[in-house]
Amino acid sequence: MRAFNRWSVAFLALATVAGAGAAEAQYRPREVYYARLSEADHYNSNGERLTTVAGIIRQDRANFHRFGVRDPEDSNDEFFASADNRARLERMLLHTRTSRRVSYAILHGEPLVRVEIYDDDIEIYLKA
Repeated sequence: MRAFNRWSVAFLALATVAGAGAAEAQYRPREVYYARLSEADHYNSNGERLTTVAGIIRQDRANFHRFGVRDPEDSNDEFFASADNRARLERMLLHTRTSRRVSYAILHGEPLVRVEIYDDDIEIYLKA
C-alpha cells in the first residue's frame, strides 16, 4: 500500500508541474509587436476619422501590411499580415482590458504601443 501512495504522490506532483507549465504557456503571447500610431493610422482608407481603439489598431496593421505606410518604430508581425486576422481584431479586443489611459492616448495622440497577441485577445501597452 505504501508503494501505491508514493507513486500516487509522485504522479500528482508531476501532473501539477505539467499543468502549471501548460497554464503558463497559455498566457504567453503568440506574438508581440510595436507600433507608432501616427496620424495616418487614425483615418480609414476613405479618409474618415476612426473613433475606436480597434479601428486605429486595425488601420495601423492594414497600413503596415497592405499599403506599405509604416512609421520608423513599427515592427513586423505575422498574425496581422492576414486580412482575415485583421478582421478578427475587433472581436479580440472585446476580451482585453485596455486602460482608460491607454485608450485615451490612442484615440487622441500618436503613441508608441506594445501589442501582445494571444489566441483570443490582445493586450495593448504604452511604450515609454
